[in-house]
Amino acid sequence: MTETLSIRIDAETKQRLDALAERSNRSKSFLAAEAITRYVEAEEWQLSQIEAGIDDIKRGDTVSHDKVSKWLKSWGKRSESKPPR
Repeated sequence: MTETLSIRIDAETKQRLDALAERSNRSKSFLAAEAITRYVEAEEWQLSQIEAGIDDIKRGDTVSHDKVSKWLKSWGKRSESKPPR
């Protein structure tokens, strides 16, 4: 089931959307809905990762800056170290 949502966009974006809809043989509504879906999915993922990171910090499950820096400096060298844990 779908619902209707009205939004305001600037004239330039509207023109670009019109052109993209014509070139892709899709409706403006389809393209806008697809863009919103992808945006919402990306934001949900990002926020869940931030929350997971905060939970890690609260549990003390972290790696020091010094250990990460040492690891990064080893990249590309014969003695490249394993990622710190």
